[in-house]
Amino acid sequence: MRFPGKRKTKHYFPVAETGRLPFDTDFSRKENIYLVGIDQLLVDIEVEVEESFLEQYGIIKGESCVLANEVVENIYQSLLKEDRIIGEYAGGAIGNTLHNYSILSDDKSVALGTICKNIHVGDYAFKYICTTSSKVDFSHLQPKEGNMARAMCFLTPDRERSFAIGKGIMNELDSEFIPEHIVSGASSLLISTYLLRDETSPLYESTMKALKIAKQSNVPVIISLGTSSLVDEKREFFLDIIKEYVSILAMNEQEAFALFGESDPLLAGEKSLDYVDMTLLTVGKRGLYICGYVDESAARETKDMIHTKSISEYNKYEYSRAMKKSKCNNPIKIYTHINPYLGGPGEIKNTNGAGDAALAAVLHDVSANCYHRELIPNSPKHESEFLTYSSIHQVCKYANRVSYEVLKQNSPRLYQGLPTKEQSLEESYWEL
Repeated sequence: MRFPGKRKTKHYFPVAETGRLPFDTDFSRKENIYLVGIDQLLVDIEVEVEESFLEQYGIIKGESCVLANEVVENIYQSLLKEDRIIGEYAGGAIGNTLHNYSILSDDKSVALGTICKNIHVGDYAFKYICTTSSKVDFSHLQPKEGNMARAMCFLTPDRERSFAIGKGIMNELDSEFIPEHIVSGASSLLISTYLLRDETSPLYESTMKALKIAKQSNVPVIISLGTSSLVDEKREFFLDIIKEYVSILAMNEQEAFALFGESDPLLAGEKSLDYVDMTLLTVGKRGLYICGYVDESAARETKDMIHTKSISEYNKYEYSRAMKKSKCNNPIKIYTHINPYLGGPGEIKNTNGAGDAALAAVLHDVSANCYHRELIPNSPKHESEFLTYSSIHQVCKYANRVSYEVLKQNSPRLYQGLPTKEQSLEESYWEL
C-alpha cells in the first residue's frame, strides 16, 4: 500500500520493528546517545507593540523581566481584544534547543521540568506538547497543580524583542525529579542562567543537584546565558558557577559584555576560555564565533585565508576539533568566525530562537562524537578525547546554517516536517 508524501521507506506495510519509534527510551543501550535539558516550560506569546507600551509597564527594551501572573493575564487579555497577538508557540530557550536538537539529530532528548498535572485539549500544556518534536522525552517531567508559565514577547517596530514572564509553576521543580541515571548517562546537560535566578526556589536546588551529578559523571555541561541584565546583576555568582561546572558556554554579544566586560567578540571569547572549554558567541548581523581548545599535537591549520582582527591570525587552527582543556598536554586556543549564511534572510521577521538553533547544531555535533566513540572506540578519530566530532570551522558552518532556517521563518523552532533534498540541513552539514 502506498501513502502520499515523502517517506524513508517505499511501503507502509508490512509493519516492522526497524525504524519505528517506541514511547519508552531504553537508556541502558550502549549506542543510545541523548541530550538532557532542564527548562522552565513556557509558552511564547508574540505581539507587536509600540515602545510606549513597554514604558507603560516598566519593561526595559531588549531585556527580560518577571511580572505578576495577574499582570501578564491582564496584558494578554487586552492585547487579545485588540487582535494584536501574532502567534502562540511552545517556547523557552532550553525547550527550543531540545526540540531543534531532536529535529536535527532525528534522535532522543530528555526534558526535565514541571508541567500541568491536568492537561486539557486546547490548553497551553496541550499545545506545548503537540508542537514539540515527539522525540523530546517528557516522561520525566514533574506534574504540578497550576498554570504553565507564559512569556510575552513584545516586538517593537525596529523588531527588537522584549520579554515579560508570568512564572506560573515553572520554578517548582523538586530535586527528586532529577533522575540521576538519566543525567549521568547523557551526552551533555543543558541549562540556562534563568534556572539559577531565584536561589530560594525548588528549581535552583534541582539544577544544582543536576550540575553535581554531571560533574561527578564527567558529563559536559552547557549553559546558555539568559539575558544581559540578569548576568550583570549576578555576574560573580555566574562566573563561579561557570568555572566550577560548565564546559560549553553559549551567549550573545550583550551577554558577553555583561559577563566579561569586553565588547570585542574575539576578546570576549578569549576571556571565556579562562572559564570553559568551548564557547558559542552569536553577534547578530555579524554572524557567530566558536572558541575552544585543542592540544598542540592535534592542531590542524586552516586551508582558508588566515584573518587577523583583535587577535592575530585568530583562525589559523580552525580546522581543529575542540577538546577539553584538562585533556590537553599543551593546550592552545582556537577560534573561528562565519558571517550570516547567504548574508542572512532578505527579510527577518523575528530573531527569537536563532541563538538556540545555533546551539542545537553545536550539541548535535557533540552528541555525534559521543555516538561514534561508543560504536567505534578504536577509531583514529578518538585517539585524543575530543569534545566535537567535526572541526570548529565545520561546526560553525552548521550552526550558521541552522540559525538561518529559524531566522527566515516566524517561529523560534525548526519545522517538524521532513525537508526536501534541497532543504536538508543534515545533508548540507555532512557535505560542508
